[in-house]
Amino acid sequence: MMPTAAFPMQCEAVAPWKRALVTGGAGFLGSRLCARLLDSGVEVDCLDNLSTGRAGSVAHLAGRRGFRFLEQDILHLAGPACADSLTGPYDLVLHLAGPACPDAWPERPLELLDAGSTGTRAALAVADRDGARFLLASAPPAHGATGPLAPAEPGTDPADPVGPHRASAEATRFAEALVAAHAADHGSDAGVVRLFTAYGPGMRTDDGGVPGRFIASALAGEPVVVTGDGSRTHSLCYVDDMVDGILLVAAGRSVRPVDIGGEETPTEAEIARRVIDLTGSASPVTCDGTPADPARRPHPVTGFAREIFGWMPRVGWEEGLARTVASFREQAGPVPAAVVRGEGEWWA
Repeated sequence: MMPTAAFPMQCEAVAPWKRALVTGGAGFLGSRLCARLLDSGVEVDCLDNLSTGRAGSVAHLAGRRGFRFLEQDILHLAGPACADSLTGPYDLVLHLAGPACPDAWPERPLELLDAGSTGTRAALAVADRDGARFLLASAPPAHGATGPLAPAEPGTDPADPVGPHRASAEATRFAEALVAAHAADHGSDAGVVRLFTAYGPGMRTDDGGVPGRFIASALAGEPVVVTGDGSRTHSLCYVDDMVDGILLVAAGRSVRPVDIGGEETPTEAEIARRVIDLTGSASPVTCDGTPADPARRPHPVTGFAREIFGWMPRVGWEEGLARTVASFREQAGPVPAAVVRGEGEWWA
């Protein structure tokens, strides 16, 4: 089924699904996807173990018809337990159970590897059971270039298992390979979407990512620390644009990985200055002393998303940052890490 741009952008068309499972649904992107699907008349089961997601992200959905929250770990749902908890039947499985960005939580290598392998296999089994469309939310390379001529950074040699980002990189590579092999071997309707940096209202500011940590520092009046000399670039995609892209790819049948990300690539120095201007902060911009990055940072190649799915980002990075900072300034206090919940399950 080929998607129509009207479905994700305006929710005017009828969604091509009746019931969806969103793993990692209490994360920044996952919660937005849950809300968008509900708005389109899709029933949603949101699965999250809250290791990185926040219950507060989906608390506002608890009273909505068709929404169910399951505080469970995808790693524990292999075999009979899957059928007991994830009753379905689903016609869409969005698998976002993992860290929001490649640089996040490098101190949890075993969890990252388990999520990429066992977690992805379990989610694929649910989709296979119900004949559902499966979409893996993957990540771009943790470091290094999209082009063949860029030099490798220390610790990024594919043959070297040692390094702060190797677990994340290998988990990502294995998960993508698993999805492709599963589609080829089982004839499953499974695909991969590679998500570059998403930002917007409600984003986390404590995972070390840009621009989140810049916003947190500026609002706290602390120095905004850029990497190296501040010339490192980032592909920033406003959250609404990214949700549109994910749903367009989900509504298609592509197996080939599809890049979704911002086409503008501001430097860290530019982002930091913009954040400081928007917050009215007196925070200085400082450098962390990291040597200049010799490799080109990975940026999305969005031609496939444009040509096949009709997707393109609509919110520029400066406008998106203005919306994001405004949302943080309007908050009466810091975003809560969690809310009081019941026995691990919410029903609408």
